[in-house]
Amino acid sequence: MPEAEQDLAKTRRFLKERLQRDYTTLRGYAEERSNVRQLLQRTAEMGESNSLLLIGPRGSGKTTLINAVLVDLLANKSFVENTLIVHLDGNLHTDDRVALKSITVQMQLENAANGRVFGSFAENLAFLLQCLKAGGKQSKSVVFILEEFDLFCAHHNQTLLYNLFDVSQSAQAPICVLGVTCRLDVIELLEKRVKSRFSHRQVFLFPSSERFEEYVTLCRDLLSLPTGSSIQAAAERVDGLQKIRSEALCFARNHFDPGEYSFSPRVRESWNKQVAKVLASQQAHRTLQSLYDFDISEAFLKSFLFRLVAQLRPQSPHITAEKMAALGSQFEGDDKIELLCGLSVLELCLIISIKHHSEIYDRDPFNFEIIFARFSKFAKVSTTMQGVERSIVLKAFEHLRIGELIMPLSGGAGGGVGKVQKEFEMHKLALTYGQIHQAVQRYQALPTEVAQWAQSSLI
Repeated sequence: MPEAEQDLAKTRRFLKERLQRDYTTLRGYAEERSNVRQLLQRTAEMGESNSLLLIGPRGSGKTTLINAVLVDLLANKSFVENTLIVHLDGNLHTDDRVALKSITVQMQLENAANGRVFGSFAENLAFLLQCLKAGGKQSKSVVFILEEFDLFCAHHNQTLLYNLFDVSQSAQAPICVLGVTCRLDVIELLEKRVKSRFSHRQVFLFPSSERFEEYVTLCRDLLSLPTGSSIQAAAERVDGLQKIRSEALCFARNHFDPGEYSFSPRVRESWNKQVAKVLASQQAHRTLQSLYDFDISEAFLKSFLFRLVAQLRPQSPHITAEKMAALGSQFEGDDKIELLCGLSVLELCLIISIKHHSEIYDRDPFNFEIIFARFSKFAKVSTTMQGVERSIVLKAFEHLRIGELIMPLSGGAGGGVGKVQKEFEMHKLALTYGQIHQAVQRYQALPTEVAQWAQSSLI
């Protein structure tokens, strides 16, 4: 393989792995990161018990923040020696019994059970609580990380949450309970007795790119190749993950290892110069602006860049503004427009009839008879739609309803939808005029007279 192709393959693999498997690099959230770190430090070093909820939309970096804090604390020998980490996920641990078994394994309490077989959930819970309460301030600290915390609130009687919060409130073995959720109303999901045991510490995370310039800088950082010293520093940081003994923390085993890569100064400078040049262009800025307007989270940008990097080939070894624009247009796609472009010409004509009716009567509801009368006026002067039978038009109208392009009104005339003949059942349009306009423009092989009717004065 030529040297240039080898360099490109290595660059592509490095960027894809960093975009996909870097679970601990957190940008921004300095204050929130400090709060969580101090909480875990006090639990590990001073024997304090705490509880905290980390709340934010999906993709905002909640799990990454916890991972980054754990990596920071792994450099502290006392934290490694004096702390156990227990990781639970609401999607996996669907009830308290499954969660308790996982806790027992992760806390390495199988030997303490001395071969005992627990006949019930209550006995298992009592054994776990006895182990937690038996310790004092000098015992090992236990950090409970509860992903999808809101799903644990749906467990029967919230027994697990109540007991974890109860232990964290009492002066027993030091534990810290970290809940991670995207539900802003998660406190309201807690029962009164559970809520009384919770410390009510909450940390809110929201996407932090407040300015478009910061978004462009983030994009450049994610696409640039690092220097040798940066790779070495990152590799040393990742090596610290080996100190995590919890098998449940999968990110520690699957984390991207930058130490496997090295780039010559020539390759690095050439690549970074090309990336900077592309991102400085107006076309690239327009693409990034549309992405920024759609979703400012880093997770969304990484998804876009991963697909962009995956397109690199020996025949096309560079990222270009044209590639970014073409890929960006896929993210801007409207499913309703795609659905409209897949309709038959007759069905699209009915949509245009509905559009004209809505424009005249300010989006008043309509039924099949109203739309058929308007469509018939066009069909009389059209060579395309002449001779279409009423039953076929009714079938096309029903197809629009099945596709939810038009929606029946609840409680129509006659005391309910079920008491009205389908020809007279009232509907409303579930599309915008802009969506219809774009669909008419993009429709393949649309008869000219239909396109003109869509844009022209009303018939």
